[in-house]
Amino acid sequence: MSLRLSTVILPYRRWHEGGRSSWTRAEQLGFHTAYTYDHLSWRSFRDGPWFGAVPTLTAAAAVTERLRLGTLVTSPNFRHPVTLAKELISLDDISGGRITLGIGAGGTGFDATALGQEPWSPRERADRFGEFLPLLDRLLTEDAVSYEGDFYSAHEARNIPGCVQRPRLPFAVAATGPRGLRLAAQYGQAWVTTGDPKLYENGTPEQSDRALRQQSDKLADACAAIGRDVGELDRVLLTGFTPDRSRPLESVDAFVDFAGRHRDLGFTELVVHWPIADSDFTADEKIFERIAMEAPAQLKD
Repeated sequence: MSLRLSTVILPYRRWHEGGRSSWTRAEQLGFHTAYTYDHLSWRSFRDGPWFGAVPTLTAAAAVTERLRLGTLVTSPNFRHPVTLAKELISLDDISGGRITLGIGAGGTGFDATALGQEPWSPRERADRFGEFLPLLDRLLTEDAVSYEGDFYSAHEARNIPGCVQRPRLPFAVAATGPRGLRLAAQYGQAWVTTGDPKLYENGTPEQSDRALRQQSDKLADACAAIGRDVGELDRVLLTGFTPDRSRPLESVDAFVDFAGRHRDLGFTELVVHWPIADSDFTADEKIFERIAMEAPAQLKD
């Protein structure tokens, strides 16, 4: 099984001051997909420049031709299914059908309070996500939708002509808990994980591999429970949050070793962060580009 290599480009640079060049270079380097974070701000970048995901992806769609584009990940924290569906249909049209929606339940970061609300509990996040995702699925596949739920409503919401990709653009569902994995099994074309966050500080790569295998097994169980073949879902690892941290980007050989381990765990796509100096994603740009150009060929069966 071949392993796809993708990247995530954080939207922290002005478009005409380096923002555009990252996306066009990602296409030149042959990445399968270039994602961006769909946050209002994020961690150490909170007090610096940070731009919106949908306008950024729209601009990226206009300057690329083959590169798939997407979010990692969108959440209900500051999104509503009705308005999000309209933006996604427009973005899918502008890109010529190159959009993947990475989507998850969200967390307790800045997005959770920016609109003035108290952070939702883990249970409420799961409850909201359980309503958000099915409604979004309907909005992207039906011409007109009306719905009254506990958290979200739609009244004759029109979404004509729908997505370029049929029946809709693919969902890459980020989940590790049982409810999220059930949603991934039912609605996802891909499953996304960052590994076990409890292992990031003091865990070992071997412990991380075991945790990822356990997550994959739970995904398989969730698929089996609804009669779906788990092999229909791509399995995506957003790297940089396992005990390996940035070490796989230190050389081509180190990356091939890391990628080979995770391919053997059943992952079909690895996502690496575009280098950002003086951050958790610091990496040598020349080595990063060599990895993009050389590693995929070494990972083919």
